[in-house]
Amino acid sequence: MASATDIARADRQETDEGLRPRLRLLGSRLGALILILNLLSLLILFGGALALNEWRRGLVEARQESLLSQAELLANVLGELGITEGEPRPALDVLEVADWLRDTFIPAGQRASVHDADGLFVADSFQVSDQIPGRPLPPVGSGAMRRLEAARAPGEDPQVERARAALAQEVEAALDGEPQVVVRRSETGERVISVSIPIRHVRQVLGVLTLEAADVDAILAAQRAALMPFALVALAVSLLSSLLLHIFVVRPIMRLSAAADQVRMQRARAISFPDLEGRRDEIGDLARSLETMTTTLSERMDAIERFAADVSHEIKNPLTSIRSALETLELVRTPEQRERLTALLQQDVRRLDRLITDISNASRLDAELARDRLRVVDLGALLGEVVGVYRDSPRPGTVPVTFRSSVGGAARLTGRDGPLGQVFRNLIDNALSFSPGSGTVRVALARDVDGWRITVDDDGPGIPHENLETVFERFYTSRPKGTAFGGNSGLGLSIVRQIVLAHGGRVWAENRGSDAGEVEGARFTVVLPTDGTAT
Repeated sequence: MASATDIARADRQETDEGLRPRLRLLGSRLGALILILNLLSLLILFGGALALNEWRRGLVEARQESLLSQAELLANVLGELGITEGEPRPALDVLEVADWLRDTFIPAGQRASVHDADGLFVADSFQVSDQIPGRPLPPVGSGAMRRLEAARAPGEDPQVERARAALAQEVEAALDGEPQVVVRRSETGERVISVSIPIRHVRQVLGVLTLEAADVDAILAAQRAALMPFALVALAVSLLSSLLLHIFVVRPIMRLSAAADQVRMQRARAISFPDLEGRRDEIGDLARSLETMTTTLSERMDAIERFAADVSHEIKNPLTSIRSALETLELVRTPEQRERLTALLQQDVRRLDRLITDISNASRLDAELARDRLRVVDLGALLGEVVGVYRDSPRPGTVPVTFRSSVGGAARLTGRDGPLGQVFRNLIDNALSFSPGSGTVRVALARDVDGWRITVDDDGPGIPHENLETVFERFYTSRPKGTAFGGNSGLGLSIVRQIVLAHGGRVWAENRGSDAGEVEGARFTVVLPTDGTAT
């Protein structure tokens, strides 16, 4: 039967596999945490930027519409009030316009200026007084750049020149009759929203009214100030995610790497991280896998050491017997004694040959299980072939072997037919070695709630109750009276259990008894799963 350690390990594995689907709602808890934190920081930053861009665009557009409405109203008033009397053609009255601008309330942060029909400067709300100062007006030109050159002072700042050129282009475009709404730089370098509206009398364009608002930079500064909290929050989230990655990913991986190096350099047998094994993410899986791997390697190394010690002990016995017989052979004088020694030597040689063969098979078993490809196996057909070999080619002095199946169809499972055949041959050989001459070895196949049940019965003396489990240990042999010495190496049943466990099954031994309580023979039972859980 399976040991308590194997059962506990299987229960733990089933528990972990049952918990993983519930703990992996997003496929990976750690990956989901990293993804959510990084996306959250980016969403905060981009969301804030998009919101502020839309707000800035809407604010600038609203400011332009407001200035356009004010400029249209002022231009309509100037079209009625600022006309020179007595002229054959209507024109702006410069003094009337200056007085009107002086008396008209212009909101703080705004600037109103007026240009005549030739694009020349007439009045400015920043320079309004009782007498309009300034130099004589230059001759009328035929373009915005010529009017700008006429108004430019010698040695003027290039920034001022560019500002006046932009204003001249805006005024010239407005003189064509279309209102202009632009964002440009003023003479002081500030960003301004400028609206230029033609001043009309009936259909005649008398000049241009320009209304500027220099609060664009203030709006942008307010936007940048409003964006700072979003940027700081995004930075904090990014720093937090980096810190969490360092704490929950980098440091544990560094600890695992250092532990692995310690195992390699100090030849340690196992590592254990209780604080990491309790985590239900990939780091916990890695820690548990590393611990399981090192524990398995440690158990394998211990098993190899025990196997080597057992092999050395078992081989020494026939070798010691052979050496003693050879040393005694020179002292033997009668032919009868020489024949007995020769028979003893032959028996020890056969025992040694059987030991070496079984040891070789046992040592190659893991490699064969790893290399052999899984396939669908019909247990009924496999058992029929194995039993058929014993039935058709019986060895001298052996008892008959029979096979009975209560399965109506094929008994299929996914496994390795070679190792499974070795299981049944070892069980049959073990039953034959302990069966009396009048006995029979019976092999049966049936369907059980746990899977496919195979039993091998013999009519031998049975197994002592205290040895029902130890018979599966390596090099253990129980030889009743009348059984030939050296006929069993003690590895056959150990190989049986190893192969059955590799296929996810169970094997155990028990005694068959009569109603009177007498032992009628031994029974070995193998249960293999039908779902093919071979490893």
